[in-house]
Amino acid sequence: MDASAAPDATAETGPARLAPEGFAERAQRIQDEVGKVIVGQRELVQQTLVGLLANSHVLLEGVPGLGKTMLIRTIGDVIDCSFSRIQFTPDLMPADITGTNILVEEGGSRVFRFQPGPVFANLVLADEINRATPKTQSSLLEAMQEHQVTVARNRYPLDPPFFVLATQNPLEMEGTYPLPEAQLDRFLLKVMVPFPSEEDLVSILDRTTGSETPVARLAATAADIVDMQRLARAVPIAPHVTAYAVSLLAATHPGSGRALVTAGKILALMDGRFNVSVDDVRAAAMPALRHRVILNFEGEAEGITSEAIVRTILDEVAPPAVE
Repeated sequence: MDASAAPDATAETGPARLAPEGFAERAQRIQDEVGKVIVGQRELVQQTLVGLLANSHVLLEGVPGLGKTMLIRTIGDVIDCSFSRIQFTPDLMPADITGTNILVEEGGSRVFRFQPGPVFANLVLADEINRATPKTQSSLLEAMQEHQVTVARNRYPLDPPFFVLATQNPLEMEGTYPLPEAQLDRFLLKVMVPFPSEEDLVSILDRTTGSETPVARLAATAADIVDMQRLARAVPIAPHVTAYAVSLLAATHPGSGRALVTAGKILALMDGRFNVSVDDVRAAAMPALRHRVILNFEGEAEGITSEAIVRTILDEVAPPAVE
């Protein structure tokens, strides 16, 4: 997780064409354009963009009707990327997501041809992912981790950038299946979608019932996003900041601190800095850890929440002294 472990941004694709200052300006431009359509929800927009620029994925949780579909569709418009939406239902099958081989007529004979599924897009909205069975949920694992799909022993790569924004309903709602730990870990961040404030609701009504519909303009391209992802991997992180991320993680459970460090790098670049601070790691802690802190039966019975545990850890774990 230290700076020496970060991949060299020039190793495979030549010199990075984007300076850290350009990263912050471009990220802000994207957020501004998305904000023309999505009222309020600044933290939601920022954290979703962090997941995209980290070349990872984001899980959103909130009740239906809060604009989650509009968010990812608007991001696709703003960065000129293909978008697809998968509505997860109990009868959805893995092939409905990844695609399948179909029999077609060709040259007087019948042959099998691969028909790509909706996962073959730059931005994929997995809507209400926890309404599908665990078998169907797991069909996204390979795509999210390896950016490819294997069907009938043939591998099909997914074009970059590839980003899954999954939404889930609160688990207490009827007809939901909890996501397994392996699936949860594929998401860099878990973001809670709050209900809009009264002020935001007034703005939403004005926009949705008025004569003019706000339109977001193009702010970046798919190639720009890949450049930003490449630059993010090269951001250095001081040993004491890495040690702090490890301390936070050790207070919850053993494992990798990749999510904390990766999200911290994106937040640093969004602030125009080419180094990660302790504050960046602290800002990333809640969305990066809330879905990785798994409560046992006793904790759930006592009404303890993963968010409360993360807040306690942030209060009690002091950053290491800088030598």
